[in-house]
Amino acid sequence: MVEEAFRETTVPPWRKQITARSVATSFVLSIIFNFIVCKLNLTTGVIPSLNVAAGLLGFAVVKGYSSMLEKCGLLKQPFTRQENTVIQTCVVASSGIAFSSGTASYLLGMSAKIAAQGDEGNTPINVKKLSIGWMICFLFAVSFVGLFSIVPLRKVMILRYKLTYPSGTATAYLINSFHTPKGAKLAKKQVALLFKSFCFSFVFAFFQWFYAAADGCGFANFPTFGPQALAQNFYFDFSSTYVGVGMICPYMVNISLLVGAVISWGIMWPLIENKKGDWYSADLSPSSLHGIQGYRVFIAISMMLGDDSPESFNTKQEKTDSSSIVLADEDYDAQRRLEFFLKDQIPNWAAFLGYVLLAIVSIIAVPFIFHQLKCLLQRLWLRPHRLVSSLELWKIRHHHLQFLVGLEHGGVIAGLASCGVMMSIVSTASDLMQDFKTGYLTLASPRSMFFSQVLGTAMGCLMSPLIFWFFYKAYSVGDPNGSYPAPYGLMYRGIALLGVEGISSFPKNCLKLAIIFFVIAIAMNLARELLQYYKCNVYKFIPSPMCMAIPFYLGGYFAIDMCVGSLILYVWQRRNKQKAHDYAPAMASGLICGESLWGVPAAILALAGVKAPMCMKFLTASVNQKVDKFLAG
Repeated sequence: MVEEAFRETTVPPWRKQITARSVATSFVLSIIFNFIVCKLNLTTGVIPSLNVAAGLLGFAVVKGYSSMLEKCGLLKQPFTRQENTVIQTCVVASSGIAFSSGTASYLLGMSAKIAAQGDEGNTPINVKKLSIGWMICFLFAVSFVGLFSIVPLRKVMILRYKLTYPSGTATAYLINSFHTPKGAKLAKKQVALLFKSFCFSFVFAFFQWFYAAADGCGFANFPTFGPQALAQNFYFDFSSTYVGVGMICPYMVNISLLVGAVISWGIMWPLIENKKGDWYSADLSPSSLHGIQGYRVFIAISMMLGDDSPESFNTKQEKTDSSSIVLADEDYDAQRRLEFFLKDQIPNWAAFLGYVLLAIVSIIAVPFIFHQLKCLLQRLWLRPHRLVSSLELWKIRHHHLQFLVGLEHGGVIAGLASCGVMMSIVSTASDLMQDFKTGYLTLASPRSMFFSQVLGTAMGCLMSPLIFWFFYKAYSVGDPNGSYPAPYGLMYRGIALLGVEGISSFPKNCLKLAIIFFVIAIAMNLARELLQYYKCNVYKFIPSPMCMAIPFYLGGYFAIDMCVGSLILYVWQRRNKQKAHDYAPAMASGLICGESLWGVPAAILALAGVKAPMCMKFLTASVNQKVDKFLAG
C-alpha cells in the first residue's frame, strides 16, 4: 500500500502546493525542456514522454535547495510530493506547448521557405511571414480553451472508466517513491547518473562541433554502412539525443521505425526513382511534391491516417457506475485518493463559463491573425439557409474547410490555421487529463493541478515562439538537407494542399500506393487487436504503422540511433534487470538533455558568425584519388 508510507504526512492545502520555489523551478526547467522539444521537433519530430524526466529534475532541484535551507535552519515548508507534482505538471504543460504550437509543423508550413519547396500554392495569399508577435498572440488565443473543456470529464475518465493514462501513472509512482526514505536514496543515485550522462552528452556534442565547418562535414555524416547507404539516409550519426530517446521508447517503436526505413528508403524510393521521366517529370526539383517528395509525403500521411482509424475491436474496457465508485475502492489507498480527488472541486459552471469566454476570444482573435479565415466565415455567413440542412453539415464535417476558401483566397493558410486551433485544444486537454491522473495518485489537489497547468501553458505560449525564433535565425530551418529539416512543416502543408486541390495534385500512381498503404495500416491494427483479444502473444511483434511512416520522409539515420539505444537497454537488462529499470530513464534523460542544450551555445556561435575550425568528410577510394590528383596538379 503506497499511502500507508505517508499516513503520518500532512497533505498541504492546494494554495500551499503551488509555492514560489515551485514556480521558480518550473520556469527554469521549462526553458530547458522547451529547448529539448524544439530541437527534437526541428530534426525528426519524434518526441518521447518527458513526464518522468520533469519529475526527476524537479525533485533534484528543489530537494537540493531545501536541504541547504534546512541545514541553515531557514526551511519554512518541507518539500512534498504534491509540490513535486505541481512542478512536473507545469513543466510538461510548458514543453507540451512547444509541440502543439506548430512552430515546426503547421505554422512553419505557412512560411515562404516551406512554400517554395512545392509547385502549387506558392502564392502571396497562401504564405504568411513568420514573426514572434503574431505567433505568441495566436498561442495565447487558442491554447487555454482545451483546459476548460476537459475539466468536467476528469471524474468520468479517472473514477468511472478507470483509464490508466500510462505516462501520468508512471510519473505518479516515481514521485511517490522519491518521497519515501528508500526512494530518496535511489533518487540521489539517479540524479548523479543523470548528471554524468548529461555532461558526457554535452561534451561529446561540443567535440563533434569542431569537425562540422560546413554541410556534409562531421560525425553526423559518418558513412557507417558505406557511401551508397549514406546516400539513402542509412547511417549512424552519433546523436546522443536519439540514443537516449531509443532507451525510453518501447522496443517495438524503434523496430517499427527501422522496418519503415528499410521498406521506404531501402526498397520503394530507389524503385520509384528509376521511374523518373515516366511517373514524374525529370525536371522537377528534389523538394517538389509532384516528384519523389510527393510519394514520400503522401504515402507517409496515408499510413498515419490508417493508423488513426477507429479501433472497434477493443472490447475489454469495463465501465462502472459512478454510484459504485466508493464500493469498488474499499482499500486504504483508494479511499484516501478518492477523498482528496473530490475535495477541491472545480465547479462545472466555472469550466463551462471559462470555455465559452475563451472560445469567443479565439473566434474573434484568430481571423484577425489569419485574414484568410475571414473569407471562410464570410462564405459560411452568406449561406445560412443551407447550413441548417443535415447534408451541408455532413459536407462541412467531411471536407476540409480550406476547400470552401479555395486556393485563390488562401485556402492553404486557412487549412493550416484551423488545424492549429484544433491541435492546440486537443493537446492541452490531453496533457491536463494525464496530470489529473498523476495528481490523483499523489494526492495533489485538482485545483493545484489545473492552475499549474494554466501557468505552464502561459509559460509555453511565451517561451516556445522565442526559442523557435532563436533556432530559426541561427540555422536554415526547413531545409531538407540541413541540420534542422523540420519534416512536419512540409507534411502539414502537403495535407493542406491536398484539401484544396484534391487528389489531382498527386504524382502518377501515388494515389494507388497511398490507398494500398492506408489499407495495410488498417489491416495491421486490426490484426493486432484480434490477436490481443484472443490472447495470442504474436501481436507484440506487429510493427506500428504510425512509427513505420515517420522515416518514409526522413530516412533511417535516427531509427538506427534509437535502435542503438534499445540495444544498450537490452544488454543492460540482460546483465541486471533491476538496475536497468531503476537507472535507464535517468541515463536516457541526461543523454537527451546534454546534446539538446548544446544547441544553445551552438546557435549563439552561429548567430555570431563563428564557424567550426575543421571539416571532416569521408570519401571513397576512387574519389580520394581524384582529389589527390587535382590537388597535386
